[in-house]
Amino acid sequence: MLRTNQSFLDRAKQLYDQQERKDAIVVRHYRKGQHLFHQDEPSTKVMVISRGIAKCYFTEANDKAYIVEFLSTGEIVGEIECIRNISCLCSVQAMTEVTVYAFSLPYFRSLLNQDIVLSNKLLEVMAQRIAQTSSRASYQQLYTLAHSLSRLLQMQSQLRITISKEDMAAYLGISVRSLNRELNKVH
Repeated sequence: MLRTNQSFLDRAKQLYDQQERKDAIVVRHYRKGQHLFHQDEPSTKVMVISRGIAKCYFTEANDKAYIVEFLSTGEIVGEIECIRNISCLCSVQAMTEVTVYAFSLPYFRSLLNQDIVLSNKLLEVMAQRIAQTSSRASYQQLYTLAHSLSRLLQMQSQLRITISKEDMAAYLGISVRSLNRELNKVH
């Protein structure tokens, strides 16, 4: 439910500290509600979250949003767009104060060719995402909505964050009305 990757964060921090001119990787801060990426807009950076929580979501043609995942420390965003040289596939929005290491696209591309450690970590990230996406899809098919909602509420409580009803519904792939019905059963 909340993705983190300490190993990738450690590598990003190491690369940040090793750079000579301090312009290939910069530290950026985002306020709660601010977007790191906007779906369908050109990608300008690859980012690794060093602190905070963000949501990654698609907005469909009917203006309905679907939250793919909640991201936190060590998660990388914008790498697929960089590799494929495409616009942003989804939007990423800060749910709390978020700090990132922002890699310039040319520098990130050069790292992919020259830094085997980073390339291997990125392969691990992508393999993990495929496994987690498959697991989530099967989980949503095999478990009840009530169970999924219970896990989401538990995560919210553990992290001491507030997830709006709209975001809960978007994560669960249901309407706010259906979510309200389920919440009434819980309370």
